[in-house]
Amino acid sequence: MRILVVEDEPKVARFIQDGLTDQQFAVDVATDGASALRQVESSGYDLLILDIMLPDVDGFDVCRRVRALGFTTPILMLSARSLVDDRVKGLDTGADDYLTKPFDIAELGARVRALLRRHREPTLVPLSVSDLTLDPVTRVVMRGDRRIDLTSKEFELLDYLMRHGGQTVTRQMIAEHVWGITWNRLTNVIDVFVNHLRKKVELPGESRLIHAVRGVGYVIRETNSDD
Repeated sequence: MRILVVEDEPKVARFIQDGLTDQQFAVDVATDGASALRQVESSGYDLLILDIMLPDVDGFDVCRRVRALGFTTPILMLSARSLVDDRVKGLDTGADDYLTKPFDIAELGARVRALLRRHREPTLVPLSVSDLTLDPVTRVVMRGDRRIDLTSKEFELLDYLMRHGGQTVTRQMIAEHVWGITWNRLTNVIDVFVNHLRKKVELPGESRLIHAVRGVGYVIRETNSDD
């Protein structure tokens, strides 16, 4: 699981990063709101740990913008203030949990695991884009009345694209979440797999669903008049 910690105090950021790394999480750090927003858009994170007091864009605004971009990533907000109004404001802007400093790293880890469990629960719900459906429980994929047989990796790739339906995902995001590796610009493995998937999902006469976004990655959505 990949976590982004947004914290401008170096000692606190290192404390969180080291503690969660020891608990087998992959942890990146952003020191201000603007860079955090760029990292969220370019890399797929499973959870955000977001300090409220940041030097440029405060944590409330970062949280609000992340939600406005369509990301449903769980967000845990941190604050040195225990005011009820702050907790309410944080939750109202889209945060999932709130923890007051100072805190024990064991409690932070427990809250992170709880948020990740809750976030994963809805993943068993069938997914659909246009007339394409995917059932993560039975692993059955249908295009209308036509059943589509996929390899294990093709299924994981389609599942990831459909969970981000309408949202462009970068090749780096695909590599990290489907293959579990950092994407190498010299390899075209992702493009090859997408092309194989397209041939199965989009037969002649069927509308295109998987669209390339030049220089970025891919998006799965219904074809519109501009395509």
